[in-house]
Amino acid sequence: MKDWSPWLILAALAGTLGVALGAFGAHALRARLAPEQLASWSTAVQYQLIHAVVILALALWAQASARSVALPAGLFGAGILLFSGSIYLLVLTGARWLGPVTPLGGLCFIAGWLSLLLLLRSQP
Repeated sequence: MKDWSPWLILAALAGTLGVALGAFGAHALRARLAPEQLASWSTAVQYQLIHAVVILALALWAQASARSVALPAGLFGAGILLFSGSIYLLVLTGARWLGPVTPLGGLCFIAGWLSLLLLLRSQP
């Protein structure tokens, strides 16, 4: 059996947590939050799940090609943490200081996609 790459583990954890947080928002938070807060929560879940799948695809591609995907996968992981994580905490705690963290996560997502282009460009 092959060793699990850290990117496969990250993808699995991010996907699991994304589904759990989506269900939590839909069921436990629906009656407690304003519609705009629920919309923010849903956006965070959506971005987390999309990028969990992208990290999974990168991890599988890395195994098949023996190429490193550390830069894009790491940036996508940081984007999940900073973008989605800050929104979850902002909605749950109301801590306004987290607001400026969210765009940093968005920049990580953008940088991740750009680094993926560079990775593909440098492919032999």
